[in-house]
Amino acid sequence: MKILTAAEMREVDRRTMESGIPGLILMENAAHRVVDVLARECPPLHQQRILVFCGKGNNGGDGLAIARLLHVRFRPASLDVILSAPPAELQGDAYANLVMLRASGFEAIHDHVPDDARGATLIVDALLGTGIDGDPRGRAAELIIELSFGFPGAKICGVDLPSGMASDSGRSGTPVARADFTVTFTAPKLCHALPPNCDRTGPLTVASIGSPASLMDDIPRNWIEPSLFAELLQPRARDGHKGTYGQVLLIAGSHHKPGAAAMAGLAALRAGAGLVTVASEESALSSISAHAPELMTVPLADIANALSNKTIVAIGPGLGTDPETVALIRRLVADTPQPMIVDADALNALAGIEWTGAAGPRIFTPHPGEMARLQGRPVDDRIDDAHDFAKHFGITLLLKGQRTVIAAANGECWINPTGTPAMATAGSGDILTGLIAGLAAQHPSRLIEAVIAAAWLHGKAGELAAEHLGEMGVIATDLLKFLPQAVTAAHA
Repeated sequence: MKILTAAEMREVDRRTMESGIPGLILMENAAHRVVDVLARECPPLHQQRILVFCGKGNNGGDGLAIARLLHVRFRPASLDVILSAPPAELQGDAYANLVMLRASGFEAIHDHVPDDARGATLIVDALLGTGIDGDPRGRAAELIIELSFGFPGAKICGVDLPSGMASDSGRSGTPVARADFTVTFTAPKLCHALPPNCDRTGPLTVASIGSPASLMDDIPRNWIEPSLFAELLQPRARDGHKGTYGQVLLIAGSHHKPGAAAMAGLAALRAGAGLVTVASEESALSSISAHAPELMTVPLADIANALSNKTIVAIGPGLGTDPETVALIRRLVADTPQPMIVDADALNALAGIEWTGAAGPRIFTPHPGEMARLQGRPVDDRIDDAHDFAKHFGITLLLKGQRTVIAAANGECWINPTGTPAMATAGSGDILTGLIAGLAAQHPSRLIEAVIAAAWLHGKAGELAAEHLGEMGVIATDLLKFLPQAVTAAHA
């Protein structure tokens, strides 16, 4: 599923209409999809007291069509339409829907909320859509405030997006309408994908209204869904053995942080890698083996031999930043021919140096602080920063955080919708590194899919852990306990 800007959405609509589907039909389809969601979220509709707030543009036209369908199909206990502008200012398809609403016998159209509608139980917000430029003003702004705060007992459905929300950004002006759930059309917009706006839409339904998916083939931004990596999770061959599923070399851990290596190594095994070897300083090896006896271990001094026959290499978790280690990291990142995941201390070792490329594919997995050190400035725009860095250095970059962004060297990017604040705990990133390594070891020719799958499964495991343990109680190793359930959820 693609993620669109407002301009891209307008172009998709234009090309759809150019192909022969009138705008009025698109609006009608949109209204049907919203009413279907209303019937699912707020049953029974015939008992609801409903207010539909409508602007004068296409979003308002959607609202007028929704009101007509509610009136004709459900006959709610009460139904009132509030217009933000005089009827004479409506044009095109919005005006056509006003005419059709009146022709259906509906008369409760107002320029303000009548006193007898103050007990509304359901509000449809169709004031402003993706075409807004700047903060809401005038009567529209007044109505946004009224619908958001004047009906505390009502559920609010945002049509396309909550009114006042900037379509192309995670940031918003004021005011922005409250929404308990949102129905958007054709594809998510950037505001649905990026924080903090993504937290203000409520559960999001993406409804098809007739635009062919092929019109979005050239859009570089993608919403991660399990269908993108389903082939990586197929049942194993009956004659498979540990050599079938790849070998991981994890260069990680130290005397003070053996747990980072153990967690990342166990995650690689849980993700399906056939064999995982940890290379670490000798004083850490016994502790790593005690934490995870399934892992093989070698001292860092034997790293050259350890690299032999490995499918995937991961470097960084808990490794340390002493000068000798930093020099080793830089050499290995530059010279190792296998695909390599570069995380944590390995990223810090690369910060501030002239990095000219590597002998094999590289996957960087920074959190925002590490990303700031790599690019020499704070992260401003998560998508643009990830895109520019990945393209410039010819790598795959996974930028951690709420709505993790994955960027490829070819300019394509993916946004991950799974995750929870419960995952803000030490070791969570080590688990992600291991998951990427384990999946990539089994599918070394499909590295991007492995990164996408690991991000989604990591976030889903966190969500499942939080459901069972609460947000405060989750620790990193809990993610491994819930990984099998996350895989099951991906198959659902």
